[in-house]
Amino acid sequence: MPRAGLSPAAVVDHALDLIDAQGADALTLAAVAAKAGVATPSLYKHVSGGLAELRRLVAVRTTEELTDQLAAAVLGLARDEAVRALLAAYAEYALRHPRRYAALPQAPDPDPELQAAAERLVNVLFAVLRGYGLDGSEAVHAVRTLRATAHGYASLSTAGAFQLAEGTDTTLERLTGVLVEGLANWPGAKAP
Repeated sequence: MPRAGLSPAAVVDHALDLIDAQGADALTLAAVAAKAGVATPSLYKHVSGGLAELRRLVAVRTTEELTDQLAAAVLGLARDEAVRALLAAYAEYALRHPRRYAALPQAPDPDPELQAAAERLVNVLFAVLRGYGLDGSEAVHAVRTLRATAHGYASLSTAGAFQLAEGTDTTLERLTGVLVEGLANWPGAKAP
Protein backbone atom coordinates (compact mmCIF):
# COMPACT_ATOMS: atom_id res chain seq x y z
CA MET A 1 0.00 0.00 0.00
CA PRO A 2 1.49 3.42 -0.98
CA ARG A 3 2.31 5.73 1.91
CA ALA A 4 -0.40 8.31 2.61
CA GLY A 5 0.55 11.68 1.12
CA LEU A 6 3.15 10.21 -1.17
CA SER A 7 2.42 10.28 -4.89
CA PRO A 8 4.48 10.52 -8.06
CA ALA A 9 4.11 14.32 -7.87
CA ALA A 10 5.27 14.35 -4.23
CA VAL A 11 8.25 12.16 -5.11
CA VAL A 12 9.17 14.68 -7.84
CA ASP A 13 8.81 17.48 -5.28
CA HIS A 14 11.29 15.71 -3.02
CA ALA A 15 13.63 15.11 -5.97
CA LEU A 16 13.51 18.80 -6.93
CA ASP A 17 14.19 19.84 -3.33
CA LEU A 18 17.23 17.57 -3.37
CA ILE A 19 18.43 18.95 -6.71
CA ASP A 20 17.91 22.53 -5.50
CA ALA A 21 19.95 21.83 -2.38
CA GLN A 22 22.72 19.61 -3.75
CA GLY A 23 22.59 19.49 -7.54
CA ALA A 24 21.47 16.87 -10.05
CA ASP A 25 24.38 14.56 -9.25
CA ALA A 26 22.93 14.06 -5.76
CA LEU A 27 19.70 12.64 -7.16
CA THR A 28 19.45 9.01 -6.08
CA LEU A 29 16.48 6.93 -5.05
CA ALA A 30 18.02 6.48 -1.59
CA ALA A 31 18.37 10.24 -1.10
CA VAL A 32 14.80 10.91 -2.27
CA ALA A 33 13.48 8.10 -0.07
CA ALA A 34 15.29 9.60 2.92
CA LYS A 35 13.71 13.02 2.21
CA ALA A 36 10.30 11.36 1.87
CA GLY A 37 10.78 9.33 5.05
CA VAL A 38 10.28 5.98 3.35
CA ALA A 39 12.40 2.98 2.50
CA THR A 40 13.96 3.11 -0.96
CA PRO A 41 11.91 0.16 -2.32
CA SER A 42 8.74 2.07 -1.37
CA LEU A 43 9.47 4.65 -4.08
CA TYR A 44 8.85 2.03 -6.77
CA LYS A 45 5.15 2.20 -5.88
CA HIS A 46 5.21 5.77 -7.17
CA VAL A 47 7.97 5.69 -9.79
CA SER A 48 7.97 2.13 -11.06
CA GLY A 49 10.78 2.84 -13.52
CA GLY A 50 13.17 3.76 -10.73
CA LEU A 51 15.77 6.49 -11.07
CA ALA A 52 15.39 6.72 -14.87
CA GLU A 53 11.68 7.41 -14.54
CA LEU A 54 12.28 9.88 -11.73
CA ARG A 55 14.80 11.78 -13.86
CA ARG A 56 12.24 11.82 -16.69
CA LEU A 57 9.53 13.15 -14.39
CA VAL A 58 11.90 15.84 -13.09
CA ALA A 59 12.73 16.83 -16.67
CA VAL A 60 9.05 17.10 -17.57
CA ARG A 61 8.28 19.14 -14.43
CA THR A 62 11.16 21.59 -14.91
CA THR A 63 10.30 22.06 -18.57
CA GLU A 64 6.68 22.73 -17.64
CA GLU A 65 7.69 25.14 -14.87
CA LEU A 66 9.91 27.15 -17.20
CA THR A 67 7.22 27.16 -19.90
CA ASP A 68 4.54 28.33 -17.46
CA GLN A 69 6.77 31.15 -16.23
CA LEU A 70 7.58 32.29 -19.77
CA ALA A 71 3.98 32.06 -20.95
CA ALA A 72 2.75 34.10 -17.99
CA ALA A 73 5.44 36.74 -18.56
CA VAL A 74 4.63 37.30 -22.24
CA LEU A 75 0.85 37.06 -22.05
CA GLY A 76 -0.69 40.04 -23.83
CA LEU A 77 2.67 41.36 -25.07
CA ALA A 78 4.00 41.51 -28.62
CA ARG A 79 7.25 42.05 -30.46
CA ASP A 80 9.98 43.81 -28.49
CA GLU A 81 8.02 43.88 -25.22
CA ALA A 82 7.37 40.15 -25.46
CA VAL A 83 11.05 39.39 -26.20
CA ARG A 84 12.15 41.56 -23.27
CA ALA A 85 9.69 39.88 -20.92
CA LEU A 86 10.65 36.41 -22.11
CA LEU A 87 14.38 36.94 -21.63
CA ALA A 88 13.85 38.48 -18.20
CA ALA A 89 11.56 35.62 -17.11
CA TYR A 90 13.97 33.00 -18.48
CA ALA A 91 16.89 34.52 -16.59
CA GLU A 92 14.80 34.88 -13.43
CA TYR A 93 13.81 31.19 -13.49
CA ALA A 94 17.41 30.08 -13.99
CA LEU A 95 18.75 32.36 -11.25
CA ARG A 96 16.01 31.36 -8.80
CA HIS A 97 16.62 27.64 -9.48
CA PRO A 98 20.21 27.37 -10.76
CA ARG A 99 20.67 23.67 -10.02
CA ARG A 100 17.23 22.77 -11.30
CA TYR A 101 17.92 24.80 -14.44
CA ALA A 102 21.23 22.99 -14.93
CA ALA A 103 19.32 19.69 -14.89
CA LEU A 104 16.85 20.89 -17.53
CA PRO A 105 17.21 18.83 -20.71
CA GLN A 106 18.40 20.87 -23.69
CA ALA A 107 18.15 18.22 -26.42
CA PRO A 108 15.12 16.35 -27.77
CA ASP A 109 14.18 13.16 -25.96
CA PRO A 110 12.12 10.30 -27.39
CA ASP A 111 9.79 10.28 -24.36
CA PRO A 112 6.33 11.46 -25.50
CA GLU A 113 5.52 13.38 -22.30
CA LEU A 114 8.85 15.19 -22.36
CA GLN A 115 8.49 15.89 -26.09
CA ALA A 116 5.06 17.41 -25.45
CA ALA A 117 6.46 19.63 -22.69
CA ALA A 118 9.38 20.72 -24.89
CA GLU A 119 7.04 21.40 -27.82
CA ARG A 120 4.91 23.62 -25.60
CA LEU A 121 8.05 25.55 -24.59
CA VAL A 122 9.11 26.03 -28.21
CA ASN A 123 5.58 27.11 -29.11
CA VAL A 124 5.84 29.94 -26.57
CA LEU A 125 9.00 31.09 -28.37
CA PHE A 126 7.26 30.95 -31.74
CA ALA A 127 4.33 32.92 -30.31
CA VAL A 128 6.68 35.62 -28.98
CA LEU A 129 8.18 36.03 -32.45
CA ARG A 130 4.84 36.01 -34.28
CA GLY A 131 4.64 39.79 -33.98
CA TYR A 132 7.63 40.11 -36.29
CA GLY A 133 5.72 38.36 -39.06
CA LEU A 134 8.34 35.65 -39.52
CA ASP A 135 7.38 32.32 -41.01
CA GLY A 136 8.93 29.17 -42.40
CA SER A 137 12.65 28.67 -42.01
CA GLU A 138 13.22 32.29 -40.92
CA ALA A 139 10.93 31.74 -37.95
CA VAL A 140 12.86 28.59 -37.04
CA HIS A 141 16.19 30.43 -37.22
CA ALA A 142 14.79 33.27 -35.12
CA VAL A 143 13.48 30.85 -32.47
CA ARG A 144 16.88 29.17 -32.32
CA THR A 145 18.52 32.59 -31.92
CA LEU A 146 16.10 33.53 -29.14
CA ARG A 147 16.68 30.22 -27.37
CA ALA A 148 20.47 30.46 -27.73
CA THR A 149 20.40 33.97 -26.29
CA ALA A 150 18.18 33.00 -23.34
CA HIS A 151 20.03 29.78 -22.54
CA GLY A 152 23.46 31.30 -23.02
CA TYR A 153 22.78 34.17 -20.66
CA ALA A 154 21.09 31.89 -18.11
CA SER A 155 23.86 29.29 -18.22
CA LEU A 156 26.64 31.83 -17.84
CA SER A 157 24.79 33.64 -15.05
CA THR A 158 24.04 30.51 -13.04
CA ALA A 159 27.63 29.29 -13.46
CA GLY A 160 28.91 32.53 -11.94
CA ALA A 161 30.73 33.44 -15.13
CA PHE A 162 29.97 37.16 -14.91
CA GLN A 163 32.58 38.29 -12.39
CA LEU A 164 33.26 41.83 -13.57
CA ALA A 165 32.04 44.66 -11.34
CA GLU A 166 29.24 45.90 -13.60
CA GLY A 167 25.72 44.67 -12.86
CA THR A 168 24.32 41.84 -14.93
CA ASP A 169 20.87 43.45 -15.21
CA THR A 170 22.37 46.05 -17.52
CA THR A 171 24.09 43.31 -19.49
CA LEU A 172 20.77 41.53 -19.99
CA GLU A 173 19.14 44.81 -21.00
CA ARG A 174 21.86 45.45 -23.61
CA LEU A 175 21.75 41.87 -24.87
CA THR A 176 17.99 42.11 -25.23
CA GLY A 177 18.35 45.40 -27.10
CA VAL A 178 20.73 43.80 -29.57
CA LEU A 179 18.33 40.90 -30.06
CA VAL A 180 15.21 43.00 -30.64
CA GLU A 181 17.12 45.24 -33.06
CA GLY A 182 18.23 42.14 -34.92
CA LEU A 183 14.71 40.71 -35.00
CA ALA A 184 13.28 43.98 -36.35
CA ASN A 185 15.76 43.72 -39.23
CA TRP A 186 15.55 39.95 -39.65
CA PRO A 187 15.08 38.71 -43.24
CA GLY A 188 11.35 38.56 -43.84
CA ALA A 189 10.38 40.54 -40.72
CA LYS A 190 7.35 42.77 -41.10
CA ALA A 191 7.17 46.31 -39.74
CA PRO A 192 4.94 46.75 -36.65
